[in-house]
Formats: sequence, structure tokens, C-alpha cells
Amino acid sequence: MAAPLFACPWRFLGSYKIVLYGFFLAKAMYSRYQEESMKDTWCLHIFIICMIRLLMYQCWTSYSNMLFLTRNRLIVKKGVDFEQIDKEWDWDNFIILQAIVAGLVMYMFGSFETLPLWNKSGITAALVLHIAISEPLFYSIHKCFHGNYLFTHYHSLNHSSPVPQAYTAGHASFLEHLFLTVVIGVPIIGSFAVGGGSVSLIYGYVLVFDLLRCLGHCNVEIVPHQIFDKIPFLKYLLYTPTYHSLHFAEMDTNYCLFMPLFDALGNTLNKKSWDVHRKNSLDSGKNGRVPDFVFLAHAVDMSSAMHAPFISRSMASLPYYTRIYMLPFLPISFVIMLVMWAKSKTFLHSCYTLKDRLHQTWAVPRYGFQYFLPFATDGINKCIEEAILRANRMGVQVISLAALNKNEALNGGGTLFVDKHPNLKVRVVHGNTLTAAVILKEIPENVSEVFLSGATSKLGRAIAIYLCRKRVRVLMLTLSTERFRNIQKEAPADCQKYLVQVTKYQAAQTCKTWIVGKWITPREQNYAPSGTHFHQFVVPPILQFRRDCTYGDLAAMRLPEDVQGLGSCEYTMERGVVHACHAGGVVHSLEGWKHHEVGAIDVDRIDIVWEAAMKHGLKPV
Repeated sequence: MAAPLFACPWRFLGSYKIVLYGFFLAKAMYSRYQEESMKDTWCLHIFIICMIRLLMYQCWTSYSNMLFLTRNRLIVKKGVDFEQIDKEWDWDNFIILQAIVAGLVMYMFGSFETLPLWNKSGITAALVLHIAISEPLFYSIHKCFHGNYLFTHYHSLNHSSPVPQAYTAGHASFLEHLFLTVVIGVPIIGSFAVGGGSVSLIYGYVLVFDLLRCLGHCNVEIVPHQIFDKIPFLKYLLYTPTYHSLHFAEMDTNYCLFMPLFDALGNTLNKKSWDVHRKNSLDSGKNGRVPDFVFLAHAVDMSSAMHAPFISRSMASLPYYTRIYMLPFLPISFVIMLVMWAKSKTFLHSCYTLKDRLHQTWAVPRYGFQYFLPFATDGINKCIEEAILRANRMGVQVISLAALNKNEALNGGGTLFVDKHPNLKVRVVHGNTLTAAVILKEIPENVSEVFLSGATSKLGRAIAIYLCRKRVRVLMLTLSTERFRNIQKEAPADCQKYLVQVTKYQAAQTCKTWIVGKWITPREQNYAPSGTHFHQFVVPPILQFRRDCTYGDLAAMRLPEDVQGLGSCEYTMERGVVHACHAGGVVHSLEGWKHHEVGAIDVDRIDIVWEAAMKHGLKPV
């Protein structure tokens, strides 16, 4: 049972707590349109302040997760995992609490209508009260919360986040939020008491307070050490992200709110604070740890492009689907797409650690439809080539190409780059061998006949040859007799009869196992008999049109349980699940194989790669 005042009173509302914000807007609108006055203008101001605060914390968290900008400035060099994201889901409870308290105060004692826009004496009073009361008050309360009982039952929640971020500032118990409300309220109420109240005081103090809290929790060192070299006493007036991170690392030190002066006076100042800060500041210009493995991804469309940790880590921690509330941002996504297309430079998307190896996902600034524009081919290949050469210079061991980045018509499944640069040390991998293995292992052993579309593609060819060796009859949909014959000749002589060319979907009207490698319309799906299961390796996935049939997901594998720092879902995949081509690159890296995996799939290696994946703890979905 939780301690008293641990949980917020509105916890039972869950995600519906958003109505608490809407109440203030609704009250202001009712006053304006029903009572034809703005006597409740304070409701509107509180709503606006809440929205600005939410936006500020979101922007700081987004910046912290922009690894392509911050990777060399990170203090705690770990990824934010799903567990931390879930724990901090209700990080904004303190904003709701302070809005309710502010609303009650304004309802009982005053209105924004009588306040001046600016009052210099009030700003001065607030600053004095903050230094004289809020700072030492927070310091004393914070230190008390590190006592055995209060820490165990309340404050340990805040310290359970291994990677500080702006959201972590709000990850605390309700009792702590109450004390924080007092701390932030003293300078505002005190300024009003001496006649210095103003609209700018309320907005300014609250937002600067949040700005400094976000600064301390952001996990990115952005304060240059040179400023403290030139103005030594300033380091006692303003803390840094490094200073605050040491409180999480060594909890009996650095208790201050924003001013290390009070830690110095209370003899709780961590002696390493300035040295560690200087080191982090100097290291910001150096490259960090080189990844062992890189997965070169790409966006599918403008909507899915917003499914990234630096846009919204909460949204990215769930499988992608089209969210209605994100549709207004599509024009912005479109403009960014044009900018990225012009810039043509890959960027670091996310990272995680597996088997003590650093795995990163880089993203090519290209969207799905662009891969099918004839005039864009050279530009896309150039961008992919530059990413491979960059990985080669850095010392990356394996780089794996996602879906369209290894398109056969685009670059021959990566063959173009390997042939052009024969001395590459980085291994280029398309991962299709494991993709083929995943699809093949999904097919029941008692199946005697399958229908295969996309039959002459890399995957289609490998699947067809593998199945015919197992004495499974394969109906290969293709109009090219020459390509069919070439594939048939690759099969053992006594198995070639199991490969059958068909040119129409009607030929599969009695086959209940379809392997789809080419996008098919609902009309074409109608040719499948009732009870058919659609296996697929086509991007994007086919529409699940038939209710009397079942549909498999894109080939994927679940990463081992010891993966660390993984906090985003890969497109529509569940948490901890990645596309099979991604997993294929992971296995290639873990095994330390020295060959490139490009071009045609080596059918003889399908079982080898599958067994290696099982050995390293990857699991089929």
C-alpha cells in the first residue's frame, strides 16, 4: 500500500486528466460568450501558462533526444528505455496541481483584469524572495526527503529514473509536488503582498523557473566551462546539468534548487562538480563511442516520420499508427521533408546496447515515395553511399540496410556499394537471409503447396528454392518465363518439378498459403480461398481486407531481454521487436562474420543464420 499523499487525487482519470486543463479554457469561454464579459480572464491565463509549460518541457525533452545534435554532450550516456518512459508518463501532474492552486487563489482573491502588465518593483521583490526563501526552503526540504522514511516512501520515485530528462523533473510523489508548489508560490504571493504584482511577473517567474528545472534535468551539458573561468563566482549562482546529474549519481550531495551557493553553505557541495563539468564541456567537441552496428533506416511517409523519439518519446514508445491529433502537423513535416531532401545527410535516430555492443539507427532523409521517382535514384544512392563511407571511417563493424535502401532496382541489394568500394572494412548487410528464414519458419511443416507473388525478387527466389528442396510445390507468380527458368535451374534437378510458373492470381484459388512479396489489391485477395493465411514481405503491408482469412505481420524478431536503452518502437512493430532485416544485421555483428551480405541470398545460409539468431537470444514473433 502506497504512503499517504504518494499518488495524485486524479490518478483514477488516467489519460482523461487532460479534461482538467480543458476546464480552465471552458470556464473562460463560457464567461466570454454566455456572460458577455471576461471576468474569468484568469482561467484563460492559467490555461495559456499550462500550455506554454507543457510545450517547454516537451521541447527540452525533444532536444535531449536529438542524438544527432547531442550525442557528444550527453552526461549519462545511456538510452531512455521503455520502463523509464512508462514511469514518467504522468510527469505533468505538478503542472495540473499548480494550475488548480493558482485557480483557487485567483478565484478567492483577485483577477487578472486589475493587474498591470509590468511592475519593476514586483520583479525585484520576486528575485529577492526567491534567493532568500525559495532556494533555502527547497534545499532544506530536499535534504529532508533524503532521510530514510521520506526517501523510501516518496523521493525514491524521482531517483528511479536512470537517465535524467526534462520530464524527470515532474516524476515525483504528490507530497513533493505540494512542497514544490509552495516553493514556486512564495515569490509570486510575496510580490503581490508588497504591491508588486503584474501579469509579466506571473508568466516570467513561472516560465524561468521551469526553464532552469529543464536545464538541470536535460542530461545534455550546454553550459560552457569558459564562462566560469571568466566569472568564477557565477558557478555558485547557476547550476549546470552536470552539477545536477551528480546528485543522482551521489545522492548525498548537490541538493540545491538552482544555486550551488546553498550547497556550499550547507557543506553538501560535491567536490568533483566543477572538474566533471569542465571535462563534459571539453568532451562535447570530441566524438563519443563508435557504434559496433548501424541500421540504416528511412521514413515511410510524412506521418510516420513524426514517429521519432525527438518528436515525442511517448508516441515513439508505442507502435506506429496514424494519430488524428498529429495530422495538423503534416504541413510542417512536409516542409522538413523538403529541407532534409535538400540537405541529404543521414542523422542519428536512436541507439541501444546489446551484448555490450552499441547499436545505432541512422536515418536516410528520404521518404518511401521518393524511392520510386526515377530522377531520385542517383541522389538516394549517393546518400546511402556516404553513410556507408562514414561508418567505414568511424570504424563501425556492420551496417545493415533497411527495406527500400537495399531495393534491387536501386542498388542491387547493396552490391553497387561493395563493388564500387572493394576495400570496405565495414560489412554491408541487407539482412534478407534472416528475413527469408523468418518467413519460412512461419510456414507449417505439413504444407504441401504455396502461392508466391514477388517470386523473382531476392526473397522470392530464395523462398522458392528453399521450399522446393523441402518438396513443397511453389506456384510462382511471374510473367517472365526467362527469370522463372533461371530460378528453376538453381534448384536441384530432382526438385525443379516443384517450381511451377503461374501468370494469374486465379491459379491460386485452391491454395490456402499465400506468400506475398508484391503489393496486392483487395480485388486480387478475393481469389484466395476462405481460411487462407497471407504471409508477407512487402512494404508497405497489404490491407487486411478479408475477414475470413488471416494475415501475418512483416517478418520480424524480438530482441534479447538483456537489451538496454531501447525506448522506441520500429514503425508498427511492438516494443522490443525489429524488422527481420534489422535483426539480420544484429546477428551478423554478434557473430563477427567478415563477409558482406549483399545481392542474391545464399539459400545454403538460411538455416545457419536462423540458428545463430536463436543462439543469441533473438526470438520469432
